[in-house]
Amino acid sequence: MDTEDLRDIFRSLGPVHIRRMFGGQGVYQGELMFALVASGEVYLKADDETAGFFRDRGSRPFTYETRDGRRSIMSYWLMPESALDDPDEAAELAAIAVAAARRAKSAQVRKGSRARTARTTAAEPTT
Repeated sequence: MDTEDLRDIFRSLGPVHIRRMFGGQGVYQGELMFALVASGEVYLKADDETAGFFRDRGSRPFTYETRDGRRSIMSYWLMPESALDDPDEAAELAAIAVAAARRAKSAQVRKGSRARTARTTAAEPTT
């Protein structure tokens, strides 16, 4: 799948940019990666709130084999093939994926601020 195809699929989001990564591509809206392309298939960001939505539509998560032979599952789910040709369905799914990416980024920021607070508190002298 080429970059113009991806931009067309996700045109409802406005400008998106594509970055090459690990033999695939990451699809971004601003700094949020909301889709992954691997082996010609498009996967959308999901989280605990949305994974069931994708599962109920017969989707599956992106998996890959690690160097030690184990299988790793990522939080990206296969975009239904029907959405590749249906702009309305693609727009709905893209919005769900962007929302999941925002929640994940927000959780990382909160987690990082808690870690900084813990380090600062631990470094404060006791009296």
